[in-house]
Amino acid sequence: MASVSEVALSSGSAKPMPLIAMGTAVYPFGPSDAMRAAILRAIELGYRHFDTAAVYQSEKSLGDAIAEAIRSGVLGSRDEVFITSKLWCSDAHKELVLPALSNTLLNLQMEYLDLYLIHWPASTKPQRLYELPFPKEELLPFDMRSVWEAMEECQTLGLTKAIGVSNFSCKKLEKLLSFSKIPPAVNQVEVNPLWQQKKLREFCVARRIQLTAYSPLGGRGTLWGKDWVMECDVLKDIAKAKGKTLAQVCLRWVYEQGDCVIVKSFNQERMKENLLIFDWELNEEERQMIAQIPQRRLYPALEFVSNHGPYKSVEELWDGEI
Repeated sequence: MASVSEVALSSGSAKPMPLIAMGTAVYPFGPSDAMRAAILRAIELGYRHFDTAAVYQSEKSLGDAIAEAIRSGVLGSRDEVFITSKLWCSDAHKELVLPALSNTLLNLQMEYLDLYLIHWPASTKPQRLYELPFPKEELLPFDMRSVWEAMEECQTLGLTKAIGVSNFSCKKLEKLLSFSKIPPAVNQVEVNPLWQQKKLREFCVARRIQLTAYSPLGGRGTLWGKDWVMECDVLKDIAKAKGKTLAQVCLRWVYEQGDCVIVKSFNQERMKENLLIFDWELNEEERQMIAQIPQRRLYPALEFVSNHGPYKSVEELWDGEI
């Protein structure tokens, strides 16, 4: 079984967070037997960090897989895994945060999360259905302070060991830090060699906020996925020279930045390969080659931009970090 490096979070009482997580965002969103089986196999291979979200509708499959792993003896207890989930925009209202987390825990068949994140700095009209994309007329102003206060309450109650955010820019993090009693432990954002997030990483490192990278390979299999990363000639050349897969080069690069990385594959061989990034490293020439790759964000999140919503442009959503 593979051994995965861990990092201690700066706030909250979560156990150390494994720096490789298995992602469960498969579009179209929904539970599936294939996902449950893949998670079970991942546990057998050594994965101990799993990333889910209300909108992915994968919480039940994940909960079923972990319960089965405990019954079969592959896991000794729930405490052996690190579980991250996220608050969806339709629940990003102060009075809905605690009920949303309670529903997540019910889906997972668990008493607590290790990490609970605000999925986007956005709110939509409250509704029973979780969906992306959603009708843009449902976008509402995001009351960051009141939603974060409710997140802090969730941690105080012990329903989650740590809290954080996702898709927050430096400016939005600065605002959050100005009033938070419990600072965010994590900011989960798009990171890959084509969108390296140097400015955001420097900001987060200085404030002891752990970056977690989604779409490290370009997000294939998601609503926003593109082939840009996997078709990058620079990465192909490095992979060939190293005798590694292009995916391994990307994941190793993210790991060398100090970030946690979310990987997603239901293919057993690729699941194994994705764990084999800790016993080798990129050399300085290869790091410089990657540093020179032209930058472009794969997922601008146009779903959150509307003339009738709080973000009138991509620049406003990302505060110019595009």
